[in-house]
Amino acid sequence: MYGDPSTIRKILTELGDTWAVVGLSPNQQRAAHGVAEVLQRYGKRIVPVHPKAETVHGEQGYPSLAAIPFPVDVVDVFVNSEHAGGIADEAVAVGAKAVWFQLGVIDEAAWDRVHDRGLDMVMDRCPAIEIPRLS
Repeated sequence: MYGDPSTIRKILTELGDTWAVVGLSPNQQRAAHGVAEVLQRYGKRIVPVHPKAETVHGEQGYPSLAAIPFPVDVVDVFVNSEHAGGIADEAVAVGAKAVWFQLGVIDEAAWDRVHDRGLDMVMDRCPAIEIPRLS
């Protein structure tokens, strides 16, 4: 349900290539760092979103989704489940086309809200695992 193959394929291949990665910092030990690198290798533009707004993988960071001065297609969420719902709501507010909650990030109420607003969503999956499967 949360990782429907057709929705995964649609998000990764049809909805656009600008991915805001919430929780991405220069810390190479964090999963977001490696996942963002894989997304870049597959042609995605990553946009780091972290309170420190640091540059990561050559891309300027921003402190919040609302601070990004251009449209984002997908919001990839690397925060604890208890904070993920608020990020999903922000993704809807900024006009993202889809929301992706990483492995272990689950918020069923956020899932319902995002779908009610007409966005696609994947939850408890990793795009760095899924995108190579499409090739």
